[in-house]
Amino acid sequence: MEATVKIGYFLSSEEYTPAQLIEQARLAEESGFDSLWISDHYHPWNDEQGQSAFVWSTIGAISQVCELPVTTAVTCPTVRIHPAVIAQAAATSAVLLNGRFTLGIGSGEALNEHVLGDVWPTVDVRLEMLEEAVEIMRRLWTEDDFVSHRGKHYTVDTARIYTRPDSPLPIYMSGFGPEATDVAARIADGYITTSPDQDLLQRFREHGGGDKPAQAGFKVSYAPTQEEGIEQAHRIWRNSGLPGELAQVLPSPRHFEQASELVTKEQTAGSVAAGPKADDHLEAFKPYVEAGFDEIYVANMGPHSVDMMQLYRDDVLPELRRSGK
Repeated sequence: MEATVKIGYFLSSEEYTPAQLIEQARLAEESGFDSLWISDHYHPWNDEQGQSAFVWSTIGAISQVCELPVTTAVTCPTVRIHPAVIAQAAATSAVLLNGRFTLGIGSGEALNEHVLGDVWPTVDVRLEMLEEAVEIMRRLWTEDDFVSHRGKHYTVDTARIYTRPDSPLPIYMSGFGPEATDVAARIADGYITTSPDQDLLQRFREHGGGDKPAQAGFKVSYAPTQEEGIEQAHRIWRNSGLPGELAQVLPSPRHFEQASELVTKEQTAGSVAAGPKADDHLEAFKPYVEAGFDEIYVANMGPHSVDMMQLYRDDVLPELRRSGK
């Protein structure tokens, strides 16, 4: 692995309490991770995960115990929360983190965004809304006068953010398909995905992304045995095995639980690094390194996060940085 590749820890708001996330952030810094991702959800994917705290409160608390850079992976600034409010929340987070904050955004999932009763738009409309939202947020971060906006999807009336960092926040955008990837390449300062898809990364770079940073993340399941790791990954996160656009359109954890019945334990076992062996965890990074990502984030599934951090501190992170693999 090239020395320039950064390794971060992915905080799963859907599985852990705010106190656990704050402690994981502190331990991630102590263990030698370079940075943090944190997810932003209104609901978990299923009831087994069982959490979903308000991410902006958690980020504020993390800023008091940890000095690692933080990226939301990802926030949807279009339906459930107006982009003018997200702009204020992100600016405050950047101030608390002394500028070490990146707003990661995406077009969202019905799972989180339907809760106010709004119609869930088609993907082309969601991307159009996201582009307008980015325009609004950047104006609010950079203009010294009051901002008004009358657009196709949003209205802003004489708004001004008074608490904001010295420099405008970077915006990274997720892209899980060609349309979103093209928009990300055009309007964002960086790229986010959860797949080691070299073709999409190349598309991002060729359609305007150039040498902008590209982040990717995945989950592992540390446990005392591989069998236990597979069991907890399947029990808690088998929704990760759902194909296609289901993750964008299913509206509730119950629907994800029903659809996830189609994902077998054998499928889970074949798709996740599970158990206590450093070599298995190292192997999971290879597709992302070989695809050419600049930053790679790893989340742990299940109750053994402290032990996972110790394994990474002692064996995984040193080997990744030493071996170049």
